[in-house]
Amino acid sequence: MAPFSIYILHCADDTLYTGMTGDLKRRVRDHVSGKHHRAYTYSRRPVKLVWHEEVESKEAAEAREKQVKAMSRPRKEKLIATYLAEVGESPAPGPNEVQSV
Repeated sequence: MAPFSIYILHCADDTLYTGMTGDLKRRVRDHVSGKHHRAYTYSRRPVKLVWHEEVESKEAAEAREKQVKAMSRPRKEKLIATYLAEVGESPAPGPNEVQSV
C-alpha cells in the first residue's frame, strides 16, 4: 500500500492548515493553485508546505492528523521548526512574506 502523508501548510494570513493525503505533491499543488474554491486555504493563499510526515496506512494517517490538529499552535510551531532544521530550510516567513511551494 502506498504511504499517506500528513502535512501542515503555512497560510498567508498566518494560520496553519493540517491535512492528509495519499498524494502529497498533487494535494499541495491543489492548495497552491486554489483548485477547490470552498477549501479553507483558497482565500488564504499563497500557502507554503512547512511540515509533512509519511505513514503506511490510511488509518494511521487519520490518527496522526487528528493528533496534530489537536496540538496547540506553539507545539505545531516547534514541530515545524524541528522538521525545517532537519531538512535545512528556514522557518516559515511572516504572513506578508509567505511564498507558494
